[in-house]
Amino acid sequence: MAKAKTQFICQNCGTVHSRWAGKCDGCGEWNTIVEEDPMGGIGSGPGKAPKKGRPVTLTSLSGEIEEAPRIPTGMGELDRATGGGFVRGSAVLIGGDPGIGKSTLLMQAAAALARRGHRVIYVSGEEAVAQVRLRAQRLGAADTDVLLAAETNVEDILATISEGKRPDLVIIDSIQTLWSDTADSAPGTVTQVRTGVQAMIRFAKQTGATMVLVGHVTKEGQIAGPRVVEHMVDAVLYFEGDRGHHYRILRTVKNRFGPTDEIGVFEMSDKGLREVANPSELFLGERNEKAPGAAVFAGMEGTRPVLVEVQALVAATSLGTPRRAVVGWDSSRLAMILAVLEAHCGVRLGQHDVYLNVAGGYRISEPAADMAIASALVSSLAGIALPADCVYFGEVSLSGAVRPVAHTAQRLKEAEKLGFSAAVLPAASPDLPKGSAGKWREVDSLPDLVARIAGSRLKAPTGQEDG
Repeated sequence: MAKAKTQFICQNCGTVHSRWAGKCDGCGEWNTIVEEDPMGGIGSGPGKAPKKGRPVTLTSLSGEIEEAPRIPTGMGELDRATGGGFVRGSAVLIGGDPGIGKSTLLMQAAAALARRGHRVIYVSGEEAVAQVRLRAQRLGAADTDVLLAAETNVEDILATISEGKRPDLVIIDSIQTLWSDTADSAPGTVTQVRTGVQAMIRFAKQTGATMVLVGHVTKEGQIAGPRVVEHMVDAVLYFEGDRGHHYRILRTVKNRFGPTDEIGVFEMSDKGLREVANPSELFLGERNEKAPGAAVFAGMEGTRPVLVEVQALVAATSLGTPRRAVVGWDSSRLAMILAVLEAHCGVRLGQHDVYLNVAGGYRISEPAADMAIASALVSSLAGIALPADCVYFGEVSLSGAVRPVAHTAQRLKEAEKLGFSAAVLPAASPDLPKGSAGKWREVDSLPDLVARIAGSRLKAPTGQEDG
């Protein structure tokens, strides 16, 4: 009788090794390779006789298109992030740091749907029923008809949610606690996670129920387990936030039924999460208008304009290598802006430490923030406060030119709504609104912007710039 063969699978990336090693060849992580039995779970075909398949119905590309029906939750920010609500028969994966509020968000969403007459089942694999009830009482959701269970076995969960009327929404918290009898490995391993997720997705596609799965994240902020899980589901949402701040951001990174760059903003309180209809007022709430090194950036998150303050501090250093510290922005892009300022604008920062922070713990990933970052750096170095009623946006190229960005009209409209009367923006912006030419300054190169900021000291001795 042949000896049973074993596999060694990386729990971080899913790479299969023929023998154990301390370091994974696929992702480079240490101590992530675990021995697993290949005779069970997905991909276990070599251990069993092949099963004869059955033919499926083929159809043509032409024909009637049925619009995917959605289930709106009534929570505006959650519906915005999902593209208008949960799609029936879809699988949604939500990830976030421990304690960030994933279970709170889903409990509030489950209660909102239950109040609208939908059948909602909440399955907890990490907490007992009494613990979930305590959270529901705190959030004011204990009076709803949400069905609750505490179970981790995949087969038992499927048998439970298959009984009676088809559920409209099923919440599994979390996928790392699921285990199946068909996979001979510990809960949380690659094989178990993949098996459990595939079984839940199969149930969602066959019945039309919406499946929401909660996933843990690694220290790098990525959802733990194999990346194939993110490819299997229909939507991937990340619940972000800083423990030092009271707001949370629900960011969409994948959505087969809607946009992938939308965000929903919530504020954490003792009664749960509260929706924030205007995030710009939240991020600009504690702004110091007279401090040098602060610029307001008019950004875009999907279809929503967001105004946020960018803070820079440039200080002389006695160290051989100046320090560059960045919070909320890409450090590589900061290095590029510093190089452009020194090469094309004559701004010498080689003997200065540079600290950059996005106020409120917000994270910017848009290249349009280049001009706001450069303005804040020059303002801090020169000790000149920028105009309090001015916003900045524009992408800076390596040649020092300022490139136009999209959604100019929406950025300016949001700035005017919040009381900003001036803007510094790229020249020849494509969708510039008509009739308000006196409200903004168009620049075509970064040296022009630096000259305007430096020249404001002569025009305004009190430290106030006229734009």
